Amino acid sequence: MTEQLGLRERKKLRTTEHIANTALELFLQRGFDQVSVADVATAAEVSKKTVFNYFPAKEDLVLFPIRDHKGEPARVVRTRQADESPVTALRRHFLTGLQERDPITGLADYEEFLAFQGMVMSTPSLKLRLLEQWTDSEAVLAEALAETLGKPPTAIVPNALASQIISVQRTLIVRNVERMLSGDDPAAVHDQCAAEAEAAFDLLEKSLR
Repeated sequence: MTEQLGLRERKKLRTTEHIANTALELFLQRGFDQVSVADVATAAEVSKKTVFNYFPAKEDLVLFPIRDHKGEPARVVRTRQADESPVTALRRHFLTGLQERDPITGLADYEEFLAFQGMVMSTPSLKLRLLEQWTDSEAVLAEALAETLGKPPTAIVPNALASQIISVQRTLIVRNVERMLSGDDPAAVHDQCAAEAEAAFDLLEKSLR
């Protein structure tokens, strides 16, 4: 039974990825507003109903590739080293991402990344949905911080800290994305991006203390 469920889940994942990849290719070719869900269904060779079964909203098709990053700050906090504070761990993780040109930091310039970010930044409904994803990430992070601080999930301190952390990360990422869209070279601006991150995380460390 477990093996059968595993096969079913793998098939579901393959279908999900196929629909999302097909949709993203169409969106990048024609523009988000110029492609309908029916267009996606036709190109993916599934029904429109099937698309909505996997993706409740058209915007979800675009954000599918970065869905796992919603809980990334919380994972970093929960898996940090024994001698690290939550903010120290998040700082280390972000700076490592900058060094490795991880697209989640905004400091990447390959063609697909720039096209994706350009589409998101120029489409109000996608920007709104991305903001909702950040809000979800904040809620998950607040739970992780509450565990760390030994406080209930509804306590103000972990929720306020989560809000500050996510706000700082979002600000840093958006600034980096704007640099990339303006044509800056990641290697040329890396030190500046890292310095800004250090300054921002210094403020967060003070808040945690």
